[in-house]
Amino acid sequence: MDNTSNFVELKKSNKIWAIGSIHSNLKSFKSIKEFLLNNFEATDKLIFLGNVIGLGSNSKETLNSVIDLRFSLMSKFKLEHESIVFLRGAQEEMFSKLLQLQLAPNPTEIIEWMFDHGVNETIKSYGFSEDEVKNVASSGTLNISKWTTNLNKALQNNPGHTQYFLNLKHAAFSHNKKILFVNRGVDVTRPLSAQNDCFWWGFQNFSSIERPYKSFIRIVRGYESAHLNEQDISKHSIVCTLFKQPLSNKSVLFGIFAENGEILDLFENK
Repeated sequence: MDNTSNFVELKKSNKIWAIGSIHSNLKSFKSIKEFLLNNFEATDKLIFLGNVIGLGSNSKETLNSVIDLRFSLMSKFKLEHESIVFLRGAQEEMFSKLLQLQLAPNPTEIIEWMFDHGVNETIKSYGFSEDEVKNVASSGTLNISKWTTNLNKALQNNPGHTQYFLNLKHAAFSHNKKILFVNRGVDVTRPLSAQNDCFWWGFQNFSSIERPYKSFIRIVRGYESAHLNEQDISKHSIVCTLFKQPLSNKSVLFGIFAENGEILDLFENK
C-alpha cells in the first residue's frame, strides 16, 4: 500500500467497483466478496467507500475478510496497488483518533461520544471492554498511553490491520475526472485539496446538488445519514449513494461504474 497521497487517480479502468459502508456486516460482505472473486477482471478497479468497521460486532473479522479479498485479487491479476482503494470513513477516522487518545484534551468526553457512534463495537472485537476503556480514559495520560499501546499491539497481531489504517485515502477519481468517489460528501465551494474532513463528516445539503462539481458529473459516496429510497439511489443525476438507512436493515450496497460516470449496475445485499 502507498500512503504518499490522500487521493487516488484511477487509470485505464474497464469497470470501477464501489462498495458502500459495510459497518462490520460480515455476512453481507462475504456474499459480495464471492461475487467479486467470480466477476472481477484484470482491468477493473475496486473502491471501499469507508466505514468498513464500526456499529456491528464483527469489525476485526470483517477487516480480515476485506484484506483477504485484496490479497486474493492482487495475487490473481497481478494488480497495481492503486487498483484497490480504501477510503476513510467516519468509523475509521474515530478509531484512528482512538489510537492517539492520550493526546486528547478531554479523553472521557471523546470516549463517550465515540461509543455513542458505534466505536465501542470495534473496541470489543479487538478484545477490550467498554468499561475498561472508560476507566482508562479518566485515569491520566500515562495509563491512557499504556492502553493505546496495547490497542496498537492488538492491531499488529492481525496482519494488515495497522497498514489499513495508515493507508486510508480521502477520495478517488477517474483519470478523466468525470466520476468522484468519497465516503460521505464534499463541500462544492472548495477544491478537493481543501475539503478538510467534509469527506467523512459530510456537507450540508450535499444530497440535493444539481450541478456537476468541477468536472465531476457523478459523485459516488458510501454513507448518508438520512433515509433514501431506491429511486434516489439509482437515478440521482449527480450523487449516487451506496447506502440506505435505517441501519437495522443490515444491507450493504455496491455498484459498478464506468470512467465517464455511467452507472453500469447497482446491487443490494442483505
